[in-house]
Amino acid sequence: MQFGIFTVGDITSDPATGKAPSEHQRIKNTVEMAELADQVGLDFFATGEHHNPPFVPSAPTTLLANIAARTERILLTTATTLITTNDPVRLAEEYAYLQHLADGRVDLMMGRGNTGPVYPWFGKDIRKGISLAVENYDLLRRLWRETGVDWQGEFRTPLQDFTSMPRPLDGVPPFVWHASIRSPQIAEQAAYYGDGFLHNNIFWPIDHVKKMIDLYRERFAHYGHGTPEQAIVGLGGQIFAAGTEAEALSVYEPYFRNSYVYQGASLEEMTAHTPLAVGTPEQIVEKYLTYRDAIGDYQRQAFNVDMGGVPHAEVMRQIEYLGTEIVPALRAELEPSKPAEVPDAPLHPRHRALLEGAEPPAEEPFSMTNEFDPLTGRKVRI
Repeated sequence: MQFGIFTVGDITSDPATGKAPSEHQRIKNTVEMAELADQVGLDFFATGEHHNPPFVPSAPTTLLANIAARTERILLTTATTLITTNDPVRLAEEYAYLQHLADGRVDLMMGRGNTGPVYPWFGKDIRKGISLAVENYDLLRRLWRETGVDWQGEFRTPLQDFTSMPRPLDGVPPFVWHASIRSPQIAEQAAYYGDGFLHNNIFWPIDHVKKMIDLYRERFAHYGHGTPEQAIVGLGGQIFAAGTEAEALSVYEPYFRNSYVYQGASLEEMTAHTPLAVGTPEQIVEKYLTYRDAIGDYQRQAFNVDMGGVPHAEVMRQIEYLGTEIVPALRAELEPSKPAEVPDAPLHPRHRALLEGAEPPAEEPFSMTNEFDPLTGRKVRI
């Protein structure tokens, strides 16, 4: 299973000091989080995408390209790429470019986001959110897999004989996860294509999570991609660890009350009914083992550790806990008992070779010799 961290990049005041980091500090701190995640052996780092205060990650490919230059093994991904308000042409180009810079250490988690005003800011209608997600993703897939694309849809201007550049690294597009909390249409979309489905369930009880995952698994099998158990599943989560449960609860409670997402809820309610786990590393491991029991073997577990004004030093301590105690213990419990027919999450062949210490596959460059007109970008018609 892949274990990693994700950030939504909120700028929130530390309740102990009343001070918030600057945008500059928050961005630099995010890079340091990813570097440490790589050093302690986590599998992936994920950034959200937001275009409104108090969030800073409006340019995920810029952030991830910087992190790629500073890390060696970790997978770089998003949580979420806004498939509804981004142009699929730009997504195709930017993430293929990032693939080349990162030697294949890239995938994406697509979603619609949770900020309604972002739609008109980018000229879109929130009432068409599902339709936008379906149409835009279908075009994105074609752009990564085909050249000379002719296309016409509802939400953007038509394309004629269009080839996005650069092409995916070695002809292998980034693997895509579709992230959703409550929309069965997105689970259906993920199943239709045989893509991954990530239920970012950090505020939801397990019965709802199970319903969404079961739907996705059933439809994955319906479309002929394999058995329900072979579907590619991911979950979200949030943790805060300390040496004792009392210490963890005492230290974390001010950040919990300070978080914009927990208004009106109690810490006891959220730790009892959602993936929020506050306690010793052993208690956190015990809680997260229950998710395999509830939904079956799955491929990705994402943890948030930096929301609500948690100071950077404490965030880094939480990443250390994950890398040195929590994740090794989860691996030791989960990996030996995983059935052989349950696949791992897909990786680019170059990334897999790096992790396995094997020779990378031979480069397969995209041939453009005498095929494309350099002035128009279209194929030469003979």
